[in-house]
Amino acid sequence: MENPAQDKAFPVSWDMLHRDARALAWRLSSLGEWKAIVCITRGGLVPAGIVARELGIRTIETVCVASYHDYDNQGELRVIKPVDPKVIDLEQGEGSGVLVIDDLVDTGKTAKVVRQMLPKAHFATVYAKPVGVPMVDTFVTEVSQDTWIYFPWDMGWQFQPPLSRDTAG
Repeated sequence: MENPAQDKAFPVSWDMLHRDARALAWRLSSLGEWKAIVCITRGGLVPAGIVARELGIRTIETVCVASYHDYDNQGELRVIKPVDPKVIDLEQGEGSGVLVIDDLVDTGKTAKVVRQMLPKAHFATVYAKPVGVPMVDTFVTEVSQDTWIYFPWDMGWQFQPPLSRDTAG
C-alpha cells in the first residue's frame, strides 16, 4: 500500500489523529459560530466527529468525492454524493456558516470540487501538503508534498521499519 513515488512515510496513530483533530477544533473555535459541518468522505469522517464534539455542532453532512481509486494514484474525481441543499442554504447560502472538514489536503483537487459547491464555507483539514494549502482556510500540520500519510484506518498492527536501512544497531 506504500506509494513508491513518495518515499517519505508519516504514520499517524489514533492518539495522534485525535490530538491533532482537537487542535483543529481549538483553532476553529475562535473563528465563528458554525451551523453545520460537511465532512469529505471517507477521510474526513473521523476528524469531523471529533471537531463536532469539541465545538458542539450537531448538524453533520457528508459529501462523497472519490479520488484515490487504488490508494497510490490520484485518479479522476467523481462526486458520488453531493451536499444536501438544506445545508448549502444555511445562513446566507452557498455554505455560509458551514465548516468543511477533511483529513488531508494533498493537491487541492478534491477541495476545489467541494468549494465550488460551498464557496462561502470555511475549509479545514488536519494535515496539508504545500500544493493543496491554498485551497484550505485552516489546517494543523503541514508535511512535504513527497510524504505519504498513513492514517490509522489504513494500517494494521504490524512492525514499521525504521527510516534508516542500517540494521547493524
